[in-house]
Amino acid sequence: MNAVFQTDKGRIRAHNEDNGGVFHHGGQLCLAIVADGMGGHNAGDIASRMTIEAMEKAWNESAAGFLSPDDAVEWLKAIISEINLHIFTHAKKHPECRGMGTTLVAALCTEKFCTIASIGDSRCYLQSENGFTQVTDDHSLVNELVKSGEITREDAESHPKKNVLTRALGTEEKLTVDYRTIMFEEGDFLLLCSDGLSNKVTADQMKNVLLSGDSLPLKADTLIQMANENGGEDNITVVILEHCAGSESG
Repeated sequence: MNAVFQTDKGRIRAHNEDNGGVFHHGGQLCLAIVADGMGGHNAGDIASRMTIEAMEKAWNESAAGFLSPDDAVEWLKAIISEINLHIFTHAKKHPECRGMGTTLVAALCTEKFCTIASIGDSRCYLQSENGFTQVTDDHSLVNELVKSGEITREDAESHPKKNVLTRALGTEEKLTVDYRTIMFEEGDFLLLCSDGLSNKVTADQMKNVLLSGDSLPLKADTLIQMANENGGEDNITVVILEHCAGSESG
């Protein structure tokens, strides 16, 4: 399984509050994560970093025996619940971190399947023989308005409250996370990203980059460059996984 993780602070922001990574157990088992932090005084950076560090630690300590999607969901539920309480408690104890939180999209991938956890508006896309599809659902005010029919998807692109989240990790003591398992097969690509990419690069453009003959690091570079060329107002984070016989990471 090939993988690459890249993040960029963009052209406007002074700091990068995104975080992420790809963590392996052997060649065909990995955990990919993107977290987009939020909160004043760079508290978003603290929330996203706490999330990635805790997930990496738990992953390295796990027995890595994920035989079924149910195993993957149970593992993700346990660690995400623990992280949520950790961030929530930290924010209560430190006034400068009050209200901090983070989005999270995580993909636990085996040779046969990927189980995806998501909260917030960081996304997961799948490129397979069935085409390019968005796997996750945004937990945002604008997406709720689209689903209820109050505004169109076109209206959503320029809505003034586009960045208002309805769910995030660490902002409430109890949380609801979406879990979904998809087939992951030879030749498929999985793309995880923060909204710094998805707000600036279209689905067709993402698909074209994934299907190009470039290396995974160059694909990630190209996506980040495109987001920056289209404004780069936000931090931009990209993880690309490719299901294949070999293994490389970057």
